[in-house]
Amino acid sequence: MRPRALSIQRPLAFIRESLAGSRPRSPVQPNGRRPPLEELHSANLSVAMERWLRVGVLLLAMSAASAPARAQDVAGEVPLADVLDILVVDRDLLAIDAAGGGQTVARLRLAETVLWKGARGKVGVIITDQRILAVATQSGSWQETDYRRTEQRPESALLGERVALAITSERVLGFNGGSGNLVEYRLGPRERVIVARVGANVGVVVTNRRALGLSPFRGGFFTIPLALGDQIEAVTAESNLATLTGRRRVLIFRATTGTWEERKRDLH
Repeated sequence: MRPRALSIQRPLAFIRESLAGSRPRSPVQPNGRRPPLEELHSANLSVAMERWLRVGVLLLAMSAASAPARAQDVAGEVPLADVLDILVVDRDLLAIDAAGGGQTVARLRLAETVLWKGARGKVGVIITDQRILAVATQSGSWQETDYRRTEQRPESALLGERVALAITSERVLGFNGGSGNLVEYRLGPRERVIVARVGANVGVVVTNRRALGLSPFRGGFFTIPLALGDQIEAVTAESNLATLTGRRRVLIFRATTGTWEERKRDLH
């Protein structure tokens, strides 16, 4: 909600009246005589100081009321401050939220070991020898997924400011810091990951069959198939945009809309 505009007509009129008001009349003593000049000067000075003080206070109040409120966590705004801290204390996994206050706690299982942990912006990830956990600011709980029987765990995760990626031998796991959800994409038979990148608000994974875009604003993975003739030469992820440059075309993923765009390259 935008702050209500403050009407300044009445305050300005009050200021003009205060500044243009008549000088105080010299008080008359009981004996009919007027006080000495020094006393009159002191009285006039006190009244003037009081009027200027009232005007100054009013101007300060008008300035504070008319100042626009600063937008908080604008969608797509970068860079973000690191407002989440991940700690391992005894057997507790703690996510300390510096933005909303409070903390989110998970408990290590019997014989479970933390292998990697990290936090950036509003998201944090912990990788153990049994599962992957992720959390965001203002989350009510940790999101987690166990490894499958033959699944090889990742050594680390890729962290943006509102997204995170973790890639195992069987799945691509994405964390959406906007909704606080952990999503997955299962690799098909003989499908393998070629490259993965994260920007502040976008994640992108390229396999030998398709490209996956991750958005914290739309939720989930957004995929686009790759043609047999697509030879990806470069992959970048910056802020809210991921770009795949191939030999025949350029693919652009926009995190703010969760959509892919295609542009043909001129081969001549």
